[in-house]
Parts: sequence; C-alpha cells; structure tokens
Amino acid sequence: MPALYLVIVSALVALIAYRTYGAFLAAKVATLDDLRRTPAHTRRDGRDYVPTHRWVLFGHHFAAIAGAGPLIGPVLAAQFGYLPGFLWLLVGSVLAGGVHDLVILTASVRGGGRSLANIAREQVGPLTGSATAIAIVFVMTVALAVMALVVVNSLKQSAWGVFSIACTIPIALAMGLWTYRIRPGAVRSATAIGVVLLLAAVGAGAWVQQSPLNAWFRHTRPTIGYAIMAYGFVASVLPVWLLLCPRDYLSSFMKIGAVLLLAVGVILVNPRLQMPAFSPYLSGGPVFPGAVFPFVFITIACGAISGFHSLIASGTTPKMIERERDILPIAYGAMVLEGFVGVIALIAACALHPNDYFAINCRPEVFAKLGLAVQHLHDLEAQVGETLSGRTGGAVSLAVGMAQVFSGLPKMRGLMSFWYHFAIMFEAMFVLTLIDTGTRVTRYMLQEVGSMVAPALGSWRGLTPSLLFSALAVGAWGYFLETGTVSALWPMLGVANQLLAAFALAIGTSWLINTGKSRYLACTLVPLAFMCVNTLTAGWLNLSVNYLAPQLRAGAPDLSAAFLAAPWPARIQCLVTLVIMALLLVVLADSVPRWVAVLRGRRASVMARDPALPETAAP
Repeated sequence: MPALYLVIVSALVALIAYRTYGAFLAAKVATLDDLRRTPAHTRRDGRDYVPTHRWVLFGHHFAAIAGAGPLIGPVLAAQFGYLPGFLWLLVGSVLAGGVHDLVILTASVRGGGRSLANIAREQVGPLTGSATAIAIVFVMTVALAVMALVVVNSLKQSAWGVFSIACTIPIALAMGLWTYRIRPGAVRSATAIGVVLLLAAVGAGAWVQQSPLNAWFRHTRPTIGYAIMAYGFVASVLPVWLLLCPRDYLSSFMKIGAVLLLAVGVILVNPRLQMPAFSPYLSGGPVFPGAVFPFVFITIACGAISGFHSLIASGTTPKMIERERDILPIAYGAMVLEGFVGVIALIAACALHPNDYFAINCRPEVFAKLGLAVQHLHDLEAQVGETLSGRTGGAVSLAVGMAQVFSGLPKMRGLMSFWYHFAIMFEAMFVLTLIDTGTRVTRYMLQEVGSMVAPALGSWRGLTPSLLFSALAVGAWGYFLETGTVSALWPMLGVANQLLAAFALAIGTSWLINTGKSRYLACTLVPLAFMCVNTLTAGWLNLSVNYLAPQLRAGAPDLSAAFLAAPWPARIQCLVTLVIMALLLVVLADSVPRWVAVLRGRRASVMARDPALPETAAP
C-alpha cells in the first residue's frame, strides 16, 4: 500500500469533517455566539483569565493536548497492522474526540471557566463531581510523570534537543512581554521574530550536537528530570501570558511545521507501507499483550479521543477564549489536526520493514523468540550512529521512520543521522509542552479538591496559593518520575485516560440535557457507549494480560489468587484500575437516572433549578 493514499484520505477527512460536522456542532449543538461575554473578559485577572488571540490560543491548546499520544500510540499500535490504527484515528477524531473536546470546552466557557469536576458537580451532583475529581487527580499525576519520563529518555542523549528547548524559554518570555506589555496585540511581529529565533535555535542545536560542546550537554537523567520539574513549577506560577502561552504557541510552529514537512516528504517519496494491513498479531503481539479489540482503542488515545483533552478544555483554554466562535477551530480543529498527526506517525512506523520494527520495539529476548531476522536494521544503525535494537517505547522507531522519509527527499541522501537526531529533538519538544499546561491544570484541580474539605480554599487567590499548589502538583508527578515507579504505572495510563474520556462524555451529555439540547444527544451518547464498552473491557483484561499474567502463568487458579501472589506494584496497578472503573460506574449510575427523569419531565434540569448559573437554554 503506497503511503500517499493514507495521507490524502486523512487530510480530506479532516478538512471535510471540520467544515461539516464541526460546523454543525458549533452552530446547533453548542450554539456558539460572540454576543456572550467569555470568562476571559468577565473574570479577567491578568494571571489565568486573559483574552488571547485566536491563533495564539490555538497554538497553546494544540501544544497542550498533543503530547506523546499522537506520536507514540499509533507507532505501538502498528503491531496490529496499519489499518486498525488508521481507521480509529479517522473515525475517532471526527466522531468522538472532536465532539468530546468541543462540548467540554463550551460547557466550561459557559460555566465561567470551571473545571471538569465542578461542571460535573453542577450538571449532575456532588457524587459525580467527587468521583470525577478523584479520577482527574490520578490521571493528571500519572500522565505528567509518564510524559516527563518520555522527555528525559529522549533528551539524555540529545544535546540538540537540550539546547533547542532551553532556547525556547527566553524567546517565549520575550514574546510574552512584547505582545502584552510593550506592544499589546502585536501578534504578527512577535510571531515573525519568534519563529526566526526558533529556527536559529534549532540550527544552532544541530551544530552543538556535532561540536565538542556535545559532551558538556550530555546531562545525566536526574539533572534533566529536575530541570523539567523546575520548568513545570515556574510555568505554572507565572502569569499565563508571560511564559506558558507564548512558549506553547511557538512550539506549535515546530510541531505543525515538522508534521507538514513529513507529510510532504511522504507525498514526494511515497514510501510503501511494509507493515501489512492486518498483522499476524491481532490476538496479541510482542510489543504489548492484548488483542486488537479493545487495545487498539486504548493504545491510540490522543489522535482519536483522550480524556486528558477534557482537562485542558476545562483548565487553561476556557480562561483565555476571547470570543465563543473561536471554540470551533481551537477545540474541533485542533482535534482533527491531531488525528492527522497520528496518521503521519503511523505511516512513519509502518514504512519500516516489519522485522526491523519488531526488533526495535521488542526486548531482545522477546524478539529472539519470534524467529524473525532483521532486514535493514544494521544498515540503519550504521547510518544513525546508534544501537537501535531493543529500544522499546515507540519513540526510537518513530524517529527512524521519520529519518527514512526525510533522507529520501531530493539532495537529502546521506543525512540519515542528521534527520534522526532532528526527529528525537522534535519528539521531546512535542511532549514537553504538555508538562507546563498539565502542571497548571493540576494546580487548579488540587485547589478545587482541597476546597471540598476546606471551602475557603476555593476562593483563595493570589501568588501564595499558586506557589503552594504548583509545588504540590510538581511534587506528586516528580516523585513518580524520580523514583522510577512510573514504569509500573505506565500500563494503567491508557485505560485510565480513556475512562476519563468516558467521564467527560457523560458530563457533556448531562450538559446537553440541562441546556435544552436533548435532540442532539446522539452526538455524545454514541461515543460514550463505545468508550464505556471498550475501556471497561480493556481495564478488566489488563488484570490478566498485563498485571497478573506472571502469577496466572505460574499456576494461580484465578485472579484473586494471582492478586494475593503478586508483588505490590502489580497490586497497586490492579487496585487503581479497579477503582477508576468503579468510579465510572458510579458516575453512570448517578447520571443516567437523572437524564431519564429530566427528559420525562419528572425532574427539573440543573438550569431550571438554579437560573443564576451562567448558561441559558438553547431556543
């Protein structure tokens, strides 16, 4: 299968979906109206609530939601073949992820920039609000630790990445000061200068990678980890316009530019997809255990639908929306673009020979049992100058696939090593922008969870609570990063993240009912039902195929006996997975009867009971 076909189909689907289904959601379901004042204006404080130019905010939002998911998930899911992941990326981003992001962002904007947990408490009740808050704190902590680990592992051998990313911080600070203090609103001039400086930093980083300074930049893992923790703390505390928003906006040029360059490379080079449409490992593969259903829907989260998006859509972004109609490009537009990114990553991985793909993504002892012989791996290792076999996790195979496409362009042959290290730097920059926004959102959530115990915390404003809750947020995910226990929690992240997406869709359904838009319930109910089925199934299967598999193979008669015989990390995995699954069932049990009662007229909607809430029913 020529890769060109997948690029054209995915681009057309994204464009058509945005112009049709996205426009329908904006006009009919969300009823976006610029006459409504947004929280950025009504609650403007110069720190978190700041009206922001549409494309600057798009850059921030896309950078925040597009972490490792649309890059790593499709690469790992390639073990099933290219077709399952390709179809899920297309259908999921259009019918599930785009709806999820747009509905939650609209609900948060209409609710004064409230978080997902507060929206749940208002739209459903305190039980659902508390269950959502507990799930959010867990998912955010583990997600940030996992993303930080990806960045650390990418940068510890990349002087290019360390130098380039470090340069983006002063550039972003200068852009923030220029557009908000020196020349307010001068976005175009700041963008032009910022992009030039970014390209200069990337070019200088390439020189550093080949210079004697390379040895000086080869930091140890703890040093990079502490630096990322410090950056997350500072970005969470500083006003959003000074560092976080301009840096994410600037990084989006690198992200989108590299992806478009890769897409052009695929069109010009048109590599053949060497991975078959369906591999022999549909029932479970060597990269990770588990059958194509339900695990392809768990492995590929960002790019199709991701619960983490709901936290950004009810975190930093709603506090900066300048006009309501900006929600369409920022929410739905960023989601379908992320689906396109996922397709490009999938193509880069599937362009590798299957034997080489498995040699890179499997541990050596696992690959040896497959009876496969590498095809071009030794040549690839010689070209990039690094050992590639056994480099699990997806990041290295993606970088190799990207480098193959780039080096196939005219006059680019012989630059495999250059493009490989560029891809590693690109991946690290892609993921790091999730750390700053995620830490800020976790800061919001910790304060809200604390207000459930001490209500005065909810109205505490100023620098002191920002410092306190930012430190708690960084300490939580930094602990897992530095102790290494995040590796034990990694398998849970996919299920937990998709369970959170089901939480958000259930809350979004409540919002539609309460605002008089029950005729459009299918928009959220269909993806909600699908996500509940596949995530609850995957969560239960994870117990036997991931967490307790060694004990079952050793002769444990059932899951309970295997649990008692398992080490504590596996027990923690089981307990947390079961708790989040139970929380979703609690949310559904709390929500569904309320939906039925409101729809049948036996119960007043939230808005009818409390007309003071900042939402009006649709006509």
